[in-house]
Amino acid sequence: MFAMLMGLKGIAPRDLHGRMGQDAVTVVDVNARHSWLQARVPGALNLAPDFDGTSLPADRAMPLVFYCSNPLCRKAPNAARKAERLGYTDVRVMSAGISGWVGAKLPVDSGE
Repeated sequence: MFAMLMGLKGIAPRDLHGRMGQDAVTVVDVNARHSWLQARVPGALNLAPDFDGTSLPADRAMPLVFYCSNPLCRKAPNAARKAERLGYTDVRVMSAGISGWVGAKLPVDSGE
């Protein structure tokens, strides 16, 4: 919801899952570390919402998808906007968050 209001591109959980099987995409979870340890999109990086540019891929054309906990969370849209300000050109937000990913019965990673 906030991603659309901020003019950011969105992606649905099932669409992200399909894209992960076909393209190189960096998925970034901006939830607290304890939440990331419980359930995350497979292969997702865990970054604090106030990450610095060195935490992201050097290739600014690399597709990035940010997510947080649920559709009402503002951390992912804010992080996506920051990535755009850093010069990343293919940035999206999975507004459904990890709750939407789990609700779609898609695979999750957990633990370290």
